[in-house]
Amino acid sequence: MPNKVIVVSGGAGGIGSQVSDHLSREGANLVIADLHAREAQAKAAQIEAQGAQAIGLACDLANPADCSALAEQTIEKFGRLDGIVNCAGISKPHDSLTLPPAEWARMIDVQLSGAFYFAQACARKMSPGAAIVFITSTNAEAAFPRRAAYCCAKAGVAMLTKVLAIEWAEKGIRVNAVGPAYVATEMTRRNIAAGNVDEAQIKARIPLGRLAQPADVADAVSFLLSDKASFITGQSLYVDGGWLAYGYF
Repeated sequence: MPNKVIVVSGGAGGIGSQVSDHLSREGANLVIADLHAREAQAKAAQIEAQGAQAIGLACDLANPADCSALAEQTIEKFGRLDGIVNCAGISKPHDSLTLPPAEWARMIDVQLSGAFYFAQACARKMSPGAAIVFITSTNAEAAFPRRAAYCCAKAGVAMLTKVLAIEWAEKGIRVNAVGPAYVATEMTRRNIAAGNVDEAQIKARIPLGRLAQPADVADAVSFLLSDKASFITGQSLYVDGGWLAYGYF
């Protein structure tokens, strides 16, 4: 995707960092958006050192004003906006009986409301042929204990994907989602170390027998942003090693 301008939220770490690297290697100009300005700028500098164009900007997706400013700054810098990828997210497993309202609200604000605010602000600046990719999860389809807020937020984004796809088709904007199973990111490693995730059990549950790598997700994102997916919209592509297909116990 030479010279396309792509905004990657949560682009400084985890899945977002790998997505940013992948897209830069394909010739895209990148805006790295992250809650922390220093991390966004450091990632942008790393990408520029490899020969691509990138800027790093601070953005709290739960703040609509931040999202609008991000879209404006993208246009000011590059003069166009061809795609966005929403990789920003948090994960805090918690028993539902004792889940504090503030933690429920923060999860919904970041994962669901933030996804909408980000897409809405950027779509106002996009031209026909642009594409949006949300990162969802197998939890959009499969319920896990101690993850009520997370599962509900991701299911909401999967439905948001369909609604925006049909609503914004007349603008020539495609909207899709990529839903990974467990990905070998720092956040997943922290949950394994904290005892929230049993790595051996997860690998045994995945037919392909391993966690997803960030590169697996980046490949799917790149495809959905590309012209090769020009007639694909409103879809969730699950990068899960067969997790959702596997119904045998």
